[in-house]
This record gives sequence, C-alpha cells and structure tokens, in this order.
Amino acid sequence: MRHRDSDGVAGGAAQPPADLNLLRTFLAVYRSGSFTAGAGLLGLSQPTVTTQIRALERQTGRELFERLPRGVAPTTVAHELAARVAGPLDALAAATGHEAAPHERAAPVHLAGPAELLCTRVLPVLAPLTVEGVRLRVSPGLTEPLLDELRSGRHDLVIATFRPRGRALTAVPLTDEEFVLVAAPVWADRVRERLALEGPAALRPVPLVTYAEDLPIARRYWRHVFGARLSRPAAVTVPDLRGVLAAVVAGAGFSVLPRYLCQTELATGALVPLHEPEDPPINTGYLVQRPGRPGNPDVTRVRDALIAAGRTW
Repeated sequence: MRHRDSDGVAGGAAQPPADLNLLRTFLAVYRSGSFTAGAGLLGLSQPTVTTQIRALERQTGRELFERLPRGVAPTTVAHELAARVAGPLDALAAATGHEAAPHERAAPVHLAGPAELLCTRVLPVLAPLTVEGVRLRVSPGLTEPLLDELRSGRHDLVIATFRPRGRALTAVPLTDEEFVLVAAPVWADRVRERLALEGPAALRPVPLVTYAEDLPIARRYWRHVFGARLSRPAAVTVPDLRGVLAAVVAGAGFSVLPRYLCQTELATGALVPLHEPEDPPINTGYLVQRPGRPGNPDVTRVRDALIAAGRTW
C-alpha cells in the first residue's frame, strides 16, 4: 500500500529526476512571468509549455505556479526549484554552446512605479542598460495596487511612495522628494508677499490644482509647514503630476509639486516658489522586490543601476 509523506507527496519510492526539457521550460516561465512569454523565449507553442509545466507539477507533486488573469505567480516551491536549477541549467547551456543570444538571454524586467518618476528620472537612467540587451516592461500606477501586483508576481521591482509593511517584500530607500509650493508669476506677484504676512489664508482667492480630489500632497504640505488643515475643493484635478505642472505653468492656479519635477520651470522663472520653509516636507521613495535572489539576472542589474542613481537624485 502506498502512502503520502508529511508534505503530501506520494511516497514509497524516490521521485524520478525531472526531464531537462521540463526544467528548461519551467525556468523560462519562471523568469518571464507567463506561459505565453516563456513559450516565446523557447520557440514553443503556448499549449506545449502548459502541458510541460503540468507534467513537471505531476512529477514533483507540487503546484509550481498560481494561474492569474494576466500571467502566473511562482509558488514558494517554484522559488526553491528555481534557486536549485537556474545556475546548473545556465552553465549547461553555456558549456554545450546553446546559450541564448544576448537579446534572448533573459526575460524582460517588469518595473512599476509613479508615472512621473518613471518618465523623468528612471527611464533616462536605465537607457544604457537597454543598449546592452536588458529588456524592460514599465507600468505606471499607484503604490498600493502595484505592491499587490508585485506580491502576485506581475512585477519584478516597484518604486513605492512608502515602505511596505510585513516581511513579504523587501524595500530599500531610493530617493527623497522635496515638495514645493508653486504658482506661475501672474499669481505669485499677487500673493507671495501676502502669504508671508497672512499665512495660507492669502491663497484663498487662488485656484488649487492638484493630483486628486482628496488633495494628498497639498494636505501634507499644509499640515507639515503651516500646522493647519487644508479644507477647500480643488479647481483642477489631474491624476498625473506632469499634467498638474502644465496647468500651473499655464496660470490655472497654485499647487504643491516635487521639486525634481519642476526644477527646470523654477530655474527659468516659469514657476515661482510661493513659500520656502526651512523644513520642507520630504517623502522617501523605496525600491521594493520580493525576497530572495531574482531568477532573472537583469533584475539585479536594473536594481543596482537605480540605487546608484538614487544617491544623486
């Protein structure tokens, strides 16, 4: 009579070694994040890859991937298997002359974060890596849903506007954003001196342009700098700080923006700082990933490049 061990795998006999082709297919799916992308890396059809992964799961008696609406998420068993087989399989491919071409060697790196930071700072930093063969898939979004997607395996790296809680993800400080209260000269000439004398009440006649209806950045500035609660509706909301910047430069009103985003406009005089406190509000951005060594070596290259650049931002 056969029995199952404590891990639920059929016992009574040693498991046969997995076929190398199945392990290669597993590693391609693990690194690319989907059966379809893995099939593209291997030159196989998607149904063939699905069949091979199911065969490997039957051999191991374990589920390797959680099927998601978009792609797959590796299970803990898959992470352990990848850690064991990635090095030997890569070495075998190199030794037998079957190492992939540079543009095929690794799956794309899936990177996500705030659209403004990605477009103005991150992509210019990573441009040299693409010339060297690193492939990128970049997704903008808000931190909380992006972290959920990171946990499920949709992304390799996420730039977050706050440090995630718990141990499911690892985070390192990446950059500090300083926030500045700004307006076009047409408004600054009217209220800047009054603001110094009267405080934030001087801004009541000026329209507020912001990122969202709940005024997240402006409310934080008011609380930190003025020690007061901001309670007024926005005149314009744009869910992209680059749009907020464009509206304020055009004279739509005032806003609070990250200094890095409007430093050119401040230097040219297209925007004027309305208030320059000794202790401006600062927000730390974090580079977040799942624990453990990434199966795709290009994830580490992107991570290291961003951390190095973050020291100068």
